[in-house]
Amino acid sequence: MGKIVIFGGSGGIGSAVASRLFDEGYDLHLVGRDEIKLREIAGKFDANYTVGDVNEQDLFTRVAEEAGEQVAGLVYAVGTMNLKSLQRLTPEEILRDFKVNALGAALSVQSLLSALKNNPEHASIVLFSSVAVDQGFKMHASISMAKGAVSGLTRALAAELAPKVRVNAIAPSLTETPLTEGMLSNPKMVEAIANMHALPRLGKPEDMAALVAFLISERSNWITGQIFGVDGGRSTLRIKS
Repeated sequence: MGKIVIFGGSGGIGSAVASRLFDEGYDLHLVGRDEIKLREIAGKFDANYTVGDVNEQDLFTRVAEEAGEQVAGLVYAVGTMNLKSLQRLTPEEILRDFKVNALGAALSVQSLLSALKNNPEHASIVLFSSVAVDQGFKMHASISMAKGAVSGLTRALAAELAPKVRVNAIAPSLTETPLTEGMLSNPKMVEAIANMHALPRLGKPEDMAALVAFLISERSNWITGQIFGVDGGRSTLRIKS
C-alpha cells in the first residue's frame, strides 16, 4: 500500500496515526526526537525510523535519504503548546512556535517532494492546524499565528502540487496527548473544557488518526486543499447562549 512518513511518530497523535496506518497495511517510516520511544514504537509496527528534532537543519535531508525514492504519504504531526499572553511572549518563543509548526511542515514536504511525486499512485499529505486559528482564544497568539500559517500552507501546496499530490489538514480542538498533560492535570478544568464542546469531551489521538487514515487513502482521492475540524463541534457550534 506504499510508505507513509510520519513526523512526530513518537508523540501521542503520531503514534496513534502509526498504529492506525499499520493496521491498514501501510509501510511506515517514523520521525521523532525521543530515540527510546521511537525505537519502541517502530519495533511494534515493524517500521524504519529517523531520530532528530525538526529544529535541526539536517533532519529533513536525512529523512529523505532514509525514507527512499517512493513515498505514498506524509503526515506532519508535530506541534507546540505555548499558551501565554502577547505581553509575556518573547520573540524567541514566537519564532520557535513558527519553526516547529509551520516551517517544519514546509520543509518536510520540500524534502520528500520528489519521493511523493515518484509514487505510482497519487500521494497524500496531511498537516495539522488548530481550532484556535478560526476561533479567537486568549493566550493563543503565538500558536494561532503558527497554525494559521499551516492552514495557509495547506491550501497553497494543494494548488501547487495538484493533481499528483493531495494536501489537507486537520484542525483539532484540545486533545489528550503528552503535550497537553500539564494543562489537563486538574480534573475540574478538564470537565470545564470538555463542556465547551457540543460533544462534551476532549479529543483523543485516535480521533485524529481515523481521519488521517481516510485522507491518506484513495478513499479521499477527490479531496484536497481542505482544513477539517475534529473538534467536537467547537469551531461551529455554540451550545450556551
